[in-house]
Amino acid sequence: MNLFQQAGDVMKLRKQAAQIQKELANQVTTIEENGIKVVVTGEQKIKEFAVEGIVSQDAINVLNKALKQSQETAAKKMQGMTGELSELLGSLKK
Repeated sequence: MNLFQQAGDVMKLRKQAAQIQKELANQVTTIEENGIKVVVTGEQKIKEFAVEGIVSQDAINVLNKALKQSQETAAKKMQGMTGELSELLGSLKK
């Protein structure tokens, strides 16, 4: 595989990722149980949170902050795994 083909493949993957992000942005999941309602976007952000019909923007902000921190931690761990995998694959090529 030549460099130009690899670059083309990367661009294709980026376009696919952008399309998936757009689709996720439009997805909304609503769960209502026991007087609690949660509305979450496909981007993993809480859009609405209500208990017994009472909405708390403060609660929404704290929940979104917790989700973001959790996602950042997971992303860092995944990056570490990607680096280890690259090293492993590199050592196999030798």
